[in-house]
Amino acid sequence: MTKDLTSPSDQAGGTTVAMAVLNAIQNPVIMVDESGFVVFANWEAEAFFGASASHLARYRISTFIPFGSPLLALIDQVRERKAPVNEYRVDLSSPRLGQDKLVDLYVAPVLSEPGAVVIVFQERSMADKIDRQLTHRAAARSVTGLASMLAHEIKNPLSGIRGAAQLLEQSAIDDDRALTRLICDETDRIVSLVDRMEVFSDERPVDRMPVNIHSVLDHVKAVAKAGFARNIRVTESYDPSLPAVYANRDQLVQVFLNLVKNAAEAVGDRPDGEIMLTTAYRPGIRLSVAGTREKISLPLEFCVHDNGPGVPSDLLPHLFDPFITTKPNGSGLGLALVAKIIGDHGGIIECDSQNSRTTFRVLMPASKDASLEDATTASSTGPSR
Repeated sequence: MTKDLTSPSDQAGGTTVAMAVLNAIQNPVIMVDESGFVVFANWEAEAFFGASASHLARYRISTFIPFGSPLLALIDQVRERKAPVNEYRVDLSSPRLGQDKLVDLYVAPVLSEPGAVVIVFQERSMADKIDRQLTHRAAARSVTGLASMLAHEIKNPLSGIRGAAQLLEQSAIDDDRALTRLICDETDRIVSLVDRMEVFSDERPVDRMPVNIHSVLDHVKAVAKAGFARNIRVTESYDPSLPAVYANRDQLVQVFLNLVKNAAEAVGDRPDGEIMLTTAYRPGIRLSVAGTREKISLPLEFCVHDNGPGVPSDLLPHLFDPFITTKPNGSGLGLALVAKIIGDHGGIIECDSQNSRTTFRVLMPASKDASLEDATTASSTGPSR
């Protein structure tokens, strides 16, 4: 005997199920009636618009989106064609919704309600960040080939040039010795640069184990305070319940020393300069692993914040590319190496910079071994400042 789905009780039950399904969707979903009023909003939509469903229902959708937004034209188009429409990379940024509200839109008619449409918002921020990570890894691979070639084709001739300059220096007059010394210094500088690039050609598997990230960050802080950040306030806010990260400890030290050094250089001599180290658990971010159907979770978030002048907006999308730098004497390889190390660990790194606040955010997988002995050491017993 088939169930009669048209009975009032079943309709009520169906509505409850439908609401539960829509609220479980991790994308904002709203329904707009023929007059443009918001007649339904799921929980994600309430968070997206920063208002409750009952508050949204008092106003037309045009109240909440920027003036002249293409979303309004899409709604009219769907009503006219009575067919769904997709639009990608629509900017809804506004003082009401906040900055960086770049979304993909799916707008579809509700055939049972004339003039009504359903709108699904897919926020682009995380997708774009992951796309940039893939670009950074491709750039690092291009440097790998370049590094191997440079090591082979340049270091040997440079050794000969330096040797010849040293021989000339022995018989040169005082005025010429400065020139031979310049030749030696410049060849040493080029060899040092090539040595740094050779790191990119190291394709050996990373030797990893469970690591207490708080002991790593405390070590980095101690090194920084003893040297380049001795006059800068360095604070920390740690999640004491954080599990171990599955990583190579020495490489993590290298990553965060680089990030903290960059932050110190950005802060400079300003009297209110500050660097903050934070850790947190952020479930929900999962990435596909190349060559397999397996997906890995990246719940561990480690951040280095500074209140320096920030990164220029035109440089931000290319910050982890090789040879990109704002420093007069920088090589542009430091952040590229950081991106390679984090990528080799299966994680991602991103940078947010606005309003004199820059954050480098590292997302990494947790260790499968939950029995790390030093996971509860003094460095991670609670938030500190």
